Amino acid sequence: MPLKNLNHLLIRARDVDATRDFYRDVLGLAEGERPPFPFKGYWMYIGNQAVVHLAERAPDNIGDQTGAIDHVAFEATGLTDMLARLETLGIPAHNRKVPGQGLHQVFVSDPNGVMIELNYAAAEGEGIDAD
Repeated sequence: MPLKNLNHLLIRARDVDATRDFYRDVLGLAEGERPPFPFKGYWMYIGNQAVVHLAERAPDNIGDQTGAIDHVAFEATGLTDMLARLETLGIPAHNRKVPGQGLHQVFVSDPNGVMIELNYAAAEGEGIDAD
């Protein structure tokens, strides 16, 4: 059976509360139900799907041997609203046009240095220069 989509991503956060705030307040994900694991964390939802799992980074947690995450990509709408929100919050953003793909991308970093890629339809990016 082939894979169908991304279920979730786990970020082991240095500051799990600041990371939750970023995904909630900047990207608009909703904090939701999470099993009662014995370590601090949050599950962040788009609709009914927990797409970003956050866990406090501690030396005794499972996963210390894993490598860094390069980036996490989301499809998005409302490009001008997002750019205004990022500017208001003082979060640096980089814009890129994807040749032949009909995409305008915005890149930001979360509090852990994880790159977030936001993909918008090319029409939303008309008049916005790439960096």
